[in-house]
Amino acid sequence: MRTPARLSHALIAKSLAEALFVVALAVYFSYTSFNPYFRGSVDAADQHAVAGWAVNEAAPGTHVEVHLYIDGHFVSRRLADAPRPDVFEAGRSLDASHGFVFKLPPLPPNRTYEARVYAMHETGDATRRTLQEFGEAKQFSVTTDGANSSVPDAWWESEGRR
Repeated sequence: MRTPARLSHALIAKSLAEALFVVALAVYFSYTSFNPYFRGSVDAADQHAVAGWAVNEAAPGTHVEVHLYIDGHFVSRRLADAPRPDVFEAGRSLDASHGFVFKLPPLPPNRTYEARVYAMHETGDATRRTLQEFGEAKQFSVTTDGANSSVPDAWWESEGRR
């Protein structure tokens, strides 16, 4: 009656081998899809602009494409190529042009918003593009001014934003 014990051991060994294979695939996918070398910060956010810096530490001479989302809604994208001498002086980049400033559209007043910035990463074979958040989300409040007094609540659906 050793056959059931052998069968049990074989099934356990097979299950362990499958689990290790799945973990190896997950690790491989993670490293090919997400760049662990993006560093940056959202330094300031107010009703007019969101500013910060972004660097790809694996390629510090390149400029990172960054995307801005306000309360989960896409606002804009741009290259992080604005002057930021402090990033260069800290040794994070090969030049001083790794900052970004997003000018914000008029937002409905008397609310608090959350700005999140993501670095766009393209896989080596250019088959996938992923967004990786860096830094902390910044919260900011919007007060009433002449430009935003009639902005609709669903501002992201307003003309020119679709």
